[in-house]
Amino acid sequence: MTERKKMLSGQLYDCGDPELLNQWHDAKDLVRDYNALDSRNAAEKKAILKQLLGGFGENLWITPPFFVDYGNNIYFGNHCEVNMNCTFLDSGRITIGDHALIAPNVQIYTAYHPCHARDRFGEAKAHGSFEFCKTLAAPVTIGNHVWIGGGVIILPGVTIGDNVVIGAGSVVTKDIPSDSVAYGNPCRVVKKNVPDEFRGECE
Repeated sequence: MTERKKMLSGQLYDCGDPELLNQWHDAKDLVRDYNALDSRNAAEKKAILKQLLGGFGENLWITPPFFVDYGNNIYFGNHCEVNMNCTFLDSGRITIGDHALIAPNVQIYTAYHPCHARDRFGEAKAHGSFEFCKTLAAPVTIGNHVWIGGGVIILPGVTIGDNVVIGAGSVVTKDIPSDSVAYGNPCRVVKKNVPDEFRGECE
């Protein structure tokens, strides 16, 4: 099994694997080019996103700067907007549904490491070359019609349902069910089956 397949299946994988390193470097180069484009250059932005991302639907808007690990494990639905300075660490798959609104400084993490320090690094490599820490990944899934507030951090393995609002500054450590407003650290549901009058307050 390749290290990439291990990564996507949730097993310990080697970040220093040549295939993964090449994808990582390619993504960093594409993101650099995307972030440096003239703001009005929509055609070139779309061309870069086609190379960078795993897939996306109609009307994707990502305001630079935007940062990823590999990029090719990120999938968007239709009519999604990502505001500036967002970071998606996509060692695992990140799936975002239709009509997603993602505010500035949102961080989505799929990668994590063993809790015990002795398990995070193996034996030093010959000649003192860099030893990458041991890593695992768990996917993040975000449903349709979701608004993620500014500065939110979403941790590995989290699923957020449809029609959800996540309040600014929240740290999402567990799944959030559909039709909810949730916020806090750790993020907790504060409203369920959101009524129309409450929706209006959030817009």
